[in-house]
Amino acid sequence: MADIKSMLKLYAVTDRAWTGNQTLLEQTEAALRGGITCLQLREKKLDYESFLKEAIQIKDLCKSYNVPLIINDNPLIAVRSGADGVHIGQKDISLREAREITGKNLIIGVTAASPELAAEAEKNGADYIGSGAVFGSSTKDDARPLSRDVLKQICSCVSVPVVAIGGINRSNMPELSGTGISGVALVSGIFAAEDIENECRELLKISENIISGGNR
Repeated sequence: MADIKSMLKLYAVTDRAWTGNQTLLEQTEAALRGGITCLQLREKKLDYESFLKEAIQIKDLCKSYNVPLIINDNPLIAVRSGADGVHIGQKDISLREAREITGKNLIIGVTAASPELAAEAEKNGADYIGSGAVFGSSTKDDARPLSRDVLKQICSCVSVPVVAIGGINRSNMPELSGTGISGVALVSGIFAAEDIENECRELLKISENIISGGNR
């Protein structure tokens, strides 16, 4: 299993809304060249076979850069594609059911927007917690902003690493310094960039700075 804390440092989450002149595969490779430490493949509208085919292609690409691939919501796709793990939300399949499908070796991340939910997820075997939306969200209309204080509480009440998500970009990322997070997850902050590769290089520097300097 990957070093989960390290892999969360710069966690890219795909979104087809930002594909234009580039394919999702081309955007993903640009992000990998730029230094992302983890990739979550999120596909809400693809049929099963198309999702699986894409997941296998993305897994091969991630493997060539030694970067873990996490599948959003679908543990069966994660297993069949050879991905490194799956991320599930509170309204998705239960963690217990996901673990029955994935077995012990795959990573399972769980969304939790409160200390209580985070503690419960850790108790049930989550390998990491995804918390947000710390700055709102452009990809989820029902996402409620998560305060800095609540994020700090979540980080302090669990021993597994926490990655912050929701509206994060280069300009607001430093505001997360000192919260205890192990990394940041970005969607449009990466995939809407004109130069994804160089944007990821800058984002990684900022993330490393807030993790090493702001969480002491």
